[in-house]
Amino acid sequence: MNIYTNKFSAQQVDKIGQFFESINAKFSPLQYAYWKAEGDGYVASLYKSFKFVLQGKATDRIALEFEKFMGISTIVSEQKLFDISDYENNDVCFSRYIGTDESGKGDFFGPLVIAGVYVDEELSKKFVDLGIKDSKKLDDKTIIKLSAHIRNNAPHSVVVIMPEKYNELYNSFKNLNKLLAWGHARAIENVLARQSCDCALSDKFGDESLIKNALLKNGRNINLEQRVRGESYIGVAAASVIARAEFVRRCDELSGKFSLDFPKGASDKVILTAKKFAEKYGKENLKCVAKMHFKTVQSV
Repeated sequence: MNIYTNKFSAQQVDKIGQFFESINAKFSPLQYAYWKAEGDGYVASLYKSFKFVLQGKATDRIALEFEKFMGISTIVSEQKLFDISDYENNDVCFSRYIGTDESGKGDFFGPLVIAGVYVDEELSKKFVDLGIKDSKKLDDKTIIKLSAHIRNNAPHSVVVIMPEKYNELYNSFKNLNKLLAWGHARAIENVLARQSCDCALSDKFGDESLIKNALLKNGRNINLEQRVRGESYIGVAAASVIARAEFVRRCDELSGKFSLDFPKGASDKVILTAKKFAEKYGKENLKCVAKMHFKTVQSV
C-alpha cells in the first residue's frame, strides 16, 4: 500500500483543495479534517493539523501531479503496516478503535465470516510484535495460531453466515455490499456490547452510509471510517486474521459433514467439486454449501 504524507501551512490549504478540484475529486467531510477527497484509485485527507495523507493504488501518479501543482519535490512514499502510533491524536483512528474485515466473500464454497476486533495503543503494539498482518499475506497454519492470540487478548466478535443463511440474506438484500454492511454492522455492535469505543474502521467496499444505516442503537454515534486497503491498519488486519481462521474452520466442518474437500476460491476445481456434490446430494442441496449467486452455479 503506497502512502504519501506531507505537512503544509495554513496558507497552502486552499491551493491543495484547488488541485483536487482540478482532477474532479469527490469531496466529503471527515472529522478533524478540512475534507476527504476521493477519485479513481486514491483517497486524500487534509487534517486541521495541516497534515496531508494520500493513499491508494494510484498514489504514485497522483503524488507526482500534486507536487508539480504545488511546486514542491519532497515525495514521501512508504509501504508498511500501520499501528496506532503512526497517527496524531486528531487523525482517523485516535488511540482506540474497532477494526472489521471479512473472509469468504470471493469463495464459492463455505460461509461469509465478518469479524470485529477492538484495539488500543497497547494492543496495537502487541499485535504488531506478534507479526499480525493482512491474512492474505499469511498461511492458514499461522493464521490459526495468531487468531488464538487475538481472541485471548482483545474484545472481539465473529459473525458467521453459513451458506444456507447467506443465500437467504442475499435474496433479501439483492446486493452483496448491503449484505457485507449488515455483517460489519453486527460485528461492530457486538464488540460495543463488550467494550465502549468511539471509532470503527473497515476496508472500503462500498458507500460508508451502507454500514451506518445498518447500525443499531449502540453504534449510531460511532465515528465510522472506510479506507482503501484497510487491512494495512493493525485492527483491521487482526479482524482479517480471526475471520479467516473461522472461515477455514467452518469449511473443514462442511468437508467432514459431506465427505468432500471443498476447495477455496471459484476455480475449475471448485466447479468439479460442486458437480460431484450435486451428483451425490442433489443440486437442490448445493445451497447448503455454496453461494448461489456466483456465476459458478451456471457452470455446475
